Amino acid sequence: QPHRHPRLCFPQRRERGMAQSAAPEAGGEATGIDAKRRKLIAESDDIATLAIHGGDQHDPGHGAIFPPIVTATTFVQPNLGEGGRFCYSRVSNPTRHAYETALEALEGGSFCTATASGMAATALVLELLSPHSHVLVMRGVYGGTHRLFEKVRRQSMGLDFTYLDLNDVEGVRNSIHHNTRMIWVETPTNPLLELVDIPALVAGVRAAEAERKKTEADVLAPGMTPCLFSDRILICADNTFATAWNQRPLRLGVDIVMLSSSKFIGGHSDMTGGALITADDALAERLNFLKSSVGAIASPFEAYLALRGLKTLAVRMERQCANAQKVAEFLEHHAGIAEVHYPGLPSSRFFELCRRQMRTGGAVVTVSSPNPMAGHPEARLEVREGEAEVETMRRFFSRLRYWVLAESLGGVESMINHSATMSHGSMSKEERAQVGVHDTTLRLSVGLEDADDLIRDLKHGLEG
Repeated sequence: QPHRHPRLCFPQRRERGMAQSAAPEAGGEATGIDAKRRKLIAESDDIATLAIHGGDQHDPGHGAIFPPIVTATTFVQPNLGEGGRFCYSRVSNPTRHAYETALEALEGGSFCTATASGMAATALVLELLSPHSHVLVMRGVYGGTHRLFEKVRRQSMGLDFTYLDLNDVEGVRNSIHHNTRMIWVETPTNPLLELVDIPALVAGVRAAEAERKKTEADVLAPGMTPCLFSDRILICADNTFATAWNQRPLRLGVDIVMLSSSKFIGGHSDMTGGALITADDALAERLNFLKSSVGAIASPFEAYLALRGLKTLAVRMERQCANAQKVAEFLEHHAGIAEVHYPGLPSSRFFELCRRQMRTGGAVVTVSSPNPMAGHPEARLEVREGEAEVETMRRFFSRLRYWVLAESLGGVESMINHSATMSHGSMSKEERAQVGVHDTTLRLSVGLEDADDLIRDLKHGLEG
């Protein structure tokens, strides 16, 4: 079992799905009423309820209805050798603790660590691996993830990455090497919204893992050193686009969920953060040690903003996903659009999987323009002869009123991302083409505005 360092102030462990026990906080005692109320709240498994009441959000000092922002760097200890609930904010902080426990309840985990960004969370989870480990990655992942894997961790840790369609379970099993230690799942993918059948993948990987243990017990690749999880293939799912409102990967068998909370969790385009959630005690203890050692943690103010946004996650997602469905249906029948990627459309090859695994098709729609039907009276977004595709995009964006051109997604406002220069700008044109991202690929993050206004705005932009 992982070593528990006494200075890491590991919060008292919780039963899976239960709120924090009524241990005293520094600055006040948790009352019996608080403990009873949190236990009753934990009995709910409804996302809308958990988003508001989940975790340990009580304020022992003043009974504030919302956890206060505690900016203190350090906390007074009762006496030498008598540690308090919190010791040092890099390790643990009351505001971050309230947010982390709420997020872990939402995802159905027993541990969460909130990080400074989604990329910080991705980098942290790779620290679970030994140098020279092999990772299988869903083809077409976010460009920033690809950059971290290929241009940082391949050099700094000697990690090897193989990109493939994780729905090809037989292909996955055949791609598992003796040094394969992680499967990186992104579902839906960014930006083409391809889904991964998580239960099928988990079953296939666990079967291959069991077979490998029989034939290659304790075999390490050259240069590899044993680590706590040398005998396991960890499955980590990036749940940023779906959130727990749409799907809960931990319940489907994955080991770790990664989130960029800057997106739908925060929901207001005003904070930057990430998170890792697990229901595995060994992983929890190791991740707790790693986050305290590496220190890429969320600040108290970012944790406060994320927790504030989390409260309205369910109502926002319900409206945004409904709007996205309407936008996708409009774009699918518009002659100025060549292709629409949205798993909630019956025409999508992921439609049946979406119905099984997700609540809706999500709040993001991706399109490709132009339609090859040049000359059609409505096909106004076609690339004109001798004109660069980027110039065509500029004409389109200049006509929009409500949709804004911006990086990121998941805010209350509707945003359009030009994938080639934004989310996947770190990849070469050839690399982008291999995963289906072109200069005319647009990712639409659908907001809370009136759906008819959003559709009229797109119609005006497309038709001039």
